[in-house]
Amino acid sequence: MIITTDLHLHSHYSKMDSVPLEFSVLAKNAAMKGITVLGTGDCFQSDWLNNIKKLEQIDEGTFRYGSTYFILTSEIETKDKVHHLLLFPNMQSIYAIKHKLKSSSSFSSGRPNINVSSKDLARLAKEEQVLMGPAHIFDPFKGLYAKYQTITECYEEYTPSISFVELGLGADTYLADTIKELHGFTYLTNSDTHNPHPIRLGREFTRFEVKDISFSDIQHAITRKRGNRSVLNAGIPSEEGKYYQTGCPRCHTNYTYKDASAMQWKCNCGSRIVKGIKDKIQEHAQYEKPQHPYHRPFYLPLYPLHEIITRTLDEKNPFVPTVQTQWERLISTFGSELYVLLETPIHNIAQVSLPSIAEAIQAFRLATITFQPGGAGLYGDISIPWEEPSLLYELHNG
Repeated sequence: MIITTDLHLHSHYSKMDSVPLEFSVLAKNAAMKGITVLGTGDCFQSDWLNNIKKLEQIDEGTFRYGSTYFILTSEIETKDKVHHLLLFPNMQSIYAIKHKLKSSSSFSSGRPNINVSSKDLARLAKEEQVLMGPAHIFDPFKGLYAKYQTITECYEEYTPSISFVELGLGADTYLADTIKELHGFTYLTNSDTHNPHPIRLGREFTRFEVKDISFSDIQHAITRKRGNRSVLNAGIPSEEGKYYQTGCPRCHTNYTYKDASAMQWKCNCGSRIVKGIKDKIQEHAQYEKPQHPYHRPFYLPLYPLHEIITRTLDEKNPFVPTVQTQWERLISTFGSELYVLLETPIHNIAQVSLPSIAEAIQAFRLATITFQPGGAGLYGDISIPWEEPSLLYELHNG
């Protein structure tokens, strides 16, 4: 079977100003989105862990609320300021790692900052059979490549136990596979969201082929064993990211890598120039063009449906009633957002919504969207190539 997963998210314990979150809300929104399995997020945080324990337990590492399944996950920041994602096989492994770290670390926050190195965390994960990998590896502030030149430099002798690499919102398979050392890893694409709204939840997702819905089968898919495997990575187009290009986030000036280097990475406004993800990847790349390993699935650049409708209607805010009405009409008719975006026939979408929304969805499917890349702290923009009226009529009436 094919399952759709978003394995990296956060509870309200990761942000002080967040609205309290319930698993009922996560489960409801995941179903509307079309997500089968969510990570719990923040499972080191005691109060959130108590909420996790209230879920229906399917096996040691798999839980359920309604039709949505959950596996135990947490993001951790190590003392070298690198973020990592951990997937736990059971509650015991959470308690074991927490016990080993309690003398040097605090777990009051949803995303704990621990006073051990990335290498030592990888050792603990291996001891407790926890799946671990770098979170948003290209992030210019907390990603592994912001601190280290190679994965081996980060994890040292425990590198073989690293199970995956999370690409993060600013990168995709085509960029990442220019780096040779990443070819052996399974890529995860996750939302890393603090907001359960469908515009954020599942904005990046991974699809797996598995025998059953369980932690064990997801583990085998990530490690590519027993016939289980990943079959699709999908996420926000990399060019959309606000740190895709090199630039100054204070005055929003973009720079070429050459110019930023000549200025010693100091902007004319006095602020530090942030190296963009595109340039960061090129620093590490061994190939001019991506060289995909045999196991790498297709990567689909995709906007959330709310965003597509917002841009189609030329609205400024995806939460206005006109956008929400169109979104609800599509979801109530076809069942889930991802089914609308990926599988519903375009002429069916045009029959229940605006033909222009159907055109925009088709443009994403055909990869005919053009981008104005983001950078210097500002998000990018897209241009949708509108079809001729004759084709619109054909879509609407065919």
